[in-house]
Amino acid sequence: MYKRTTKQIRLGNLYIGSAYPVTIQSMTNTKTSDFEATYSQVKQLADAGCEIVRLAVPNIEAAKIFTYLKEKGITIPLVADIHFDHKIAIASAEAGADKIRINPGNIGDSDKVKKVVDICKIKNIPIRVGVNSGSLEKSKIDKFGHVTAQGLAESALENVRLLEKFDFENIVVAIKSSDVPTMIAANEVLAEFCDYPIHLGVTEAGTMSRGIIKSAVGIGSLLTRGIGNTIRVSLTADPVNEVVAAKRILEYSGIRESNGVEVVSCPTCGRTNIDLISMCDEFDKRSVSEITYKGKIKVAIMGCAVNGPGEAKEADIGIAGGIGEALLFKKGEIICKVPEEKAIDFLIDEINKM
Repeated sequence: MYKRTTKQIRLGNLYIGSAYPVTIQSMTNTKTSDFEATYSQVKQLADAGCEIVRLAVPNIEAAKIFTYLKEKGITIPLVADIHFDHKIAIASAEAGADKIRINPGNIGDSDKVKKVVDICKIKNIPIRVGVNSGSLEKSKIDKFGHVTAQGLAESALENVRLLEKFDFENIVVAIKSSDVPTMIAANEVLAEFCDYPIHLGVTEAGTMSRGIIKSAVGIGSLLTRGIGNTIRVSLTADPVNEVVAAKRILEYSGIRESNGVEVVSCPTCGRTNIDLISMCDEFDKRSVSEITYKGKIKVAIMGCAVNGPGEAKEADIGIAGGIGEALLFKKGEIICKVPEEKAIDFLIDEINKM
């Protein structure tokens, strides 16, 4: 698969760029000033497979979170999300943030931006230039009549040039919009005119049901064309769900092969004689905590014998519904029949024996 060639940016203990795997990000939604709650959530995200965590830093006091987290043993790279006040960005860099996210356009005059750049040079900390449709400069809106992909891309590139003017190229760029086509088009323009790593995301994507679909379309379409080096799925939900969704987007886009459970299940039809929807929901919930098998495995949960060992023969293991019972099969071969109400129990037990 084609992959756009970019600069390589070091972020804490990992690198972002075309020579490295696409990384998964999320953002805490605790009050950052509640250090213990924030620490707990950063741990949860790291345990879920998140590789970079961003934290909102609204004031100088909150910037101390980076010192606190490092002292507590957090090693996952941490990003300070800053708006408006360059002094908070400086305080975050001094406290141990691994990256500073700013929109140079709302930091103020270029002297203030330079002060942020200067501390990042000293600390060897990258800056993420973040531009989104909700904070696009009035000049760009006046020029194009409304928020457009071209306006977003121009804003991002101008902000990049400002940092370059201060002899700074340790940059990651992000253009986000809640409108998926705008987000896609803006990043296409960005990818054409700069060689910095790109962070992808559909901002304010919404709840789980809507946000995952919007993110999969926006992020996935760009990834499959080689654009994007790090991603965040923005959801109005527990941020751990963002990590799970991001993993699946990377896997289903063919970007990353991950260990774990891949589920294939049929959409049900008139041949279905078991409560397949409930069984799939039950398996999804229980598999997170009850499956101890550590390798990659494809699990089929099918509604009838027609779609069981036959259509799901490439699955490593699975069940296929009958009337009040289910067939348990491995590699297309039927092993035994089990009661419908115990089918998920048997399936999980057999997976853990593999």
